[in-house]
Amino acid sequence: MGPESTWSIGELAEHAGVTVKTVRFYSDRGLLPEAARSAGGHRRYGPEALDRLHLIRSLRTLDLPVPEVGRVLDQEDTLEDVVAGQLRQIGSRLAVLRWQEAALQLLQECAPEERAERLRLIGAVSVPPSTAALARFWRRWLPPRLPARLVSAIVEHAVPQLPEGPTPSQVLAFTRLHALVSAPCPGTGHGQPAAHGPDGGRPAVLYDGLVEAYALASPQLRAQRPPHEGEALDCFVSAYARSRGTRDTPAFRRGLSRVLAADPRIDRYWELTAELSSPSEPTAGAAHDWLCAALDTQTAGPAD
Repeated sequence: MGPESTWSIGELAEHAGVTVKTVRFYSDRGLLPEAARSAGGHRRYGPEALDRLHLIRSLRTLDLPVPEVGRVLDQEDTLEDVVAGQLRQIGSRLAVLRWQEAALQLLQECAPEERAERLRLIGAVSVPPSTAALARFWRRWLPPRLPARLVSAIVEHAVPQLPEGPTPSQVLAFTRLHALVSAPCPGTGHGQPAAHGPDGGRPAVLYDGLVEAYALASPQLRAQRPPHEGEALDCFVSAYARSRGTRDTPAFRRGLSRVLAADPRIDRYWELTAELSSPSEPTAGAAHDWLCAALDTQTAGPAD
């Protein structure tokens, strides 16, 4: 390629509407190969360098790092893969900014005497916030030796998904939830209720049945129906009966109703979780309360 068909670094910069410094920067990093050198050792570029320089500039305006641009130009990565990766990174940065914005609004809107406590709660949570502490809480709380697939299913349903754009009240709810699960459990056995504990029969049978019962109760909650007898309640009671190797009888139901006492710590967990979840998706805690209320209503009548 002769000198008449190539451009100097200044000519290429002029055609591209950039500075010589910019062309030299990309050339030094291997993104803009030179076509030849002049007799005096100066760089010369072919006409194709202009299109390549325009592409580099376009990719850089999207904040793609120089190494990523190089991989696209060298066809080591597809543009689609690089764009997808950049979108993930931007999504993560936006999640941080949305959380920080809501946290700042929470501090701005609260009374002065509340700020110290709220700052402490906010400061205890990583940014972006992680639900790992919530998952650890449930793995400690559940009876030992449950099948791994059952533990995973329970944790998946118990740990809420954080909103993409949290409100100040949701930031407060999550920080309180994080503090709740991070605090030491009172007593022994990680605070497990007696009715759910490993001494209550076969816990795997119990929790398998509870997952099914909660799923059956959820449509009733979404429809805002009051607690009542039916398939969901029968499944709920059957889970406890089968886990203890006994039959579901009126006497068993009355005894179970007395055993299923409220657990303030777990009740608070579900209360805070509800503030993070969509109203159309009842929590497992709401389903459990609905089923307990249905059982209490049924057993409140005269004994058979």
